[in-house]
Amino acid sequence: MNEKSYLIIEAIKKESGINPIQMFKNVAKNSLVNIHGPEHHILDGACILQSFYNAGGKIDIEQALEKIAQEGERMPGAMCGLWGVCGAVSSVGAALAIIDGTGPLSSDGNWGEHMKFTSAAIQTLGEVNGPRCCKRDGMISLLTAIEYINTHYPVSLETEKPECEFYPRNKQCITRRCPFFPGK
Repeated sequence: MNEKSYLIIEAIKKESGINPIQMFKNVAKNSLVNIHGPEHHILDGACILQSFYNAGGKIDIEQALEKIAQEGERMPGAMCGLWGVCGAVSSVGAALAIIDGTGPLSSDGNWGEHMKFTSAAIQTLGEVNGPRCCKRDGMISLLTAIEYINTHYPVSLETEKPECEFYPRNKQCITRRCPFFPGK
């Protein structure tokens, strides 16, 4: 695991809540998380794993966080624009696969359910449109995941209607088109 991934995982381990959006905001304020960047390919899924664990979800959290860092490091930056799939969504999809132990040959139904999750999150991203914003895309991914987790698992994660605190640092902010722009 590279140093930045390690520091993100260590910051996540300190979070004790069950609201992955608040966890995301807390860690994303840290200077090691750029306004845009592949840090989100680790951070977003790690927020789901840690909040799931904190809510009583049965996972080996140390192993899960190590795995999400490993998977996130495999995802290149700029996936959204170059591949047509957001790294935040992929990170949260990877977190669900870690929770369920899903792999490419899984036939227990989770493989398809995870595809439904990622397609729902990507659908919302497509409706909002670009340019990219890792904070906006992360919050959309997390909101979609909270709903998914609260209906598919015997845990309950907290949610909120997030308001963006990061927009002053985003030179490409879409302002009022963003569902999280302050005052909207």
